[in-house]
Amino acid sequence: MKNTWTYKNHDIEEGLKPGSKTFRYFFKILENGEKKCNYCVWIADDALGKFDPSKKFDGIIDSNKAAWQEWVKEKIDNADFRNRALKLELEGQHEINLSDMTGHIKPD
Repeated sequence: MKNTWTYKNHDIEEGLKPGSKTFRYFFKILENGEKKCNYCVWIADDALGKFDPSKKFDGIIDSNKAAWQEWVKEKIDNADFRNRALKLELEGQHEINLSDMTGHIKPD
């Protein structure tokens, strides 16, 4: 995780999943130093060009991070501490409950 910030008594660590060839941007939510949950933004490979013509992860992050942080804040405001992924595809976006997935991706 690269960046850390605080929102309503929660520390949020965020960054790309290290070594991932697909776009996986994680937010680890901590309260009093204990992990509460993970939120993640997944972008399907065929949708990368929709977010940055060059499909470069850094460009995608720079232009979208503020919106994703607002999504995280909304989850915290609603006390929704389920492990969630916001999956972005060509057809649109939807949320996935990571805890329901077998073999789901972990940020570490």
